[in-house]
Amino acid sequence: MLYHISIHTPKPEHEHDVIDSMHRFGEAARTQPGLLEVHTLRDQRSGTLVGFALWDSLDALEAAGPTLGAATEHDDFDLWDAEPIRSFLLEEV
Repeated sequence: MLYHISIHTPKPEHEHDVIDSMHRFGEAARTQPGLLEVHTLRDQRSGTLVGFALWDSLDALEAAGPTLGAATEHDDFDLWDAEPIRSFLLEEV
């Protein structure tokens, strides 16, 4: 299994834009073979947004790449996020 995590720190005036983008990413992911779970989460203390997706393999995530990219291709994260997106591909060790 592969745990795909993306961390967003939205500017307050663009929080809704980032959440909407994350939801579109999730909806696109749900159409892809190999997705097991996808969630959009907010930290209660900091307001940081976390995208969490569980894939059955790296191959499944990579195959879904074009569909996932198309869902967010016009999103302006440079404007919306206060910091660069941090993304992780995690595996159990």
